[in-house]
Amino acid sequence: MSDLSGKPISFWIDSTSTTNFSSLTNSVAVDVAIIGGGIAGLTAATLLKRAGKTVAVIESNRVITGVSGHTTAKVTSLHQLIYADLIKQVGEKKAQLYAESNQAAIERVAKFVEEEQIDCDFSRKSAYSFTESFDDLQQIKDEVEAAVKLGLPASFVQKTTLPFAIAGAVKFDNQAQFHVRKYLLHLAKRIPDNGSYVFENTRVQKIEEGEPCQVITDRETVRARDVIVATNLPILDQGLFFAKAYPKRSYIIAARIDPAKAPEGMFIGIGQNYQSIRTTPYQDGLLLLIGGEGHKVGTVSDTEERYLRLEAYARDRFGVDSFEYRWSTQDMYSFDKLPYIGKLTPFNHHIYVATGFSLWGMTKGTISGMLLKDLILGIENPWAELYDATRATPFVTPTSLKENVDVGVHWVGDRLKGLGTSVSQVANGQGKLVTVDSKQIAAYRDEQGTLHVVSAVCPHLGCIVNWNSAEKSWDCPCHGSRFSYDGKVIHGPSVKDLEKSAN
Repeated sequence: MSDLSGKPISFWIDSTSTTNFSSLTNSVAVDVAIIGGGIAGLTAATLLKRAGKTVAVIESNRVITGVSGHTTAKVTSLHQLIYADLIKQVGEKKAQLYAESNQAAIERVAKFVEEEQIDCDFSRKSAYSFTESFDDLQQIKDEVEAAVKLGLPASFVQKTTLPFAIAGAVKFDNQAQFHVRKYLLHLAKRIPDNGSYVFENTRVQKIEEGEPCQVITDRETVRARDVIVATNLPILDQGLFFAKAYPKRSYIIAARIDPAKAPEGMFIGIGQNYQSIRTTPYQDGLLLLIGGEGHKVGTVSDTEERYLRLEAYARDRFGVDSFEYRWSTQDMYSFDKLPYIGKLTPFNHHIYVATGFSLWGMTKGTISGMLLKDLILGIENPWAELYDATRATPFVTPTSLKENVDVGVHWVGDRLKGLGTSVSQVANGQGKLVTVDSKQIAAYRDEQGTLHVVSAVCPHLGCIVNWNSAEKSWDCPCHGSRFSYDGKVIHGPSVKDLEKSAN
């Protein structure tokens, strides 16, 4: 859409070089195979290799180009409002473990940066969860009280360096931000050698547990004693993680800002329609990043509107008038707000997962690496029970009921989409669901008039995909799989492309 400005790529990816790790060309054997080259996988790989294990990181695309390459890259234990709720839901002792583990993750990142001398724009910043409405002030005060009780560096403030007034905010001192791809590229480059590997453009198709486990890819096989699945949502359906979490997309725009007018710190609003705000070094000045406008994957087609709203907010609040970048991302929200880290199912002894980071993947992905390393090495970890991936999950909550009912509604109702239309009605630059010979087809006509048609049925569990106009992709509203306009899988849990269809 011509109204959108800025390069349609993540700043983190655009400002770093492309990786060139080889694909898997021969079968190999390692101690631990790690599927997914994002922050959880690369942190686990680094820690396990330091502990003397051989590892193979297997990435279906290029490392750090998935969710980790599209984050806001805030490294903080302040996750909007969570501590007051956690104390009510799981008790003070478990809430304390959540607080301590997230704080430990910040320090683990800081230690890597220091030990390895990683040039990644790492800086200590205060983090704020703010509200502009006095109606929400009690929630802010309750969160401060809960956080202080848990020993977190929290305080209540009513003034910030934002260029607009707020009613109040939770402030956490000594948090951090960084350039996520510079940080993770350094870790990735240190992994290969001495029997360890990083493989790119290698898609895992299935995993068979055994002695050893067999990781079967579209190329060759990796044999490993233990396997970590760190693919945002596990590509394996055992464990039913697709039913214990739901996928949410969000949007980010980036604009050059005068350093004299830039806010100092990291900010996020509370409530439904919140914005996330931070700056990062850019050329000889600063780039202002504003995120928000989230929605469940596959439920919105006119996604350009989301970028336009963020642009309007940036102009109104910060006086910026041109935009350098725009990109979007998605993450899995767990129903009890806690990530799932540990064994895939109670019956698996060597397959582990990490998922459900709920948009706070920089700390939770780091926690995953730390905890999974301990589980694999047989070291007792105080966080293991809290994040146990096989824990009883509150399936019957208003959120979980709604999301799982939504999946059923999409599975049945979406089969009625696009009936009675034909591909001739698809205009240039438009994607549409149409019915041809009683089959549902996902049809996109590019700007040159070439038609691209694929099956509209997601190979994961058979839901019908929906068009995403800003990203030119087909998105599954059930479990968050995403495909390019010509059907190539770009985001799991699906490991298969959409089937090709005849025009």
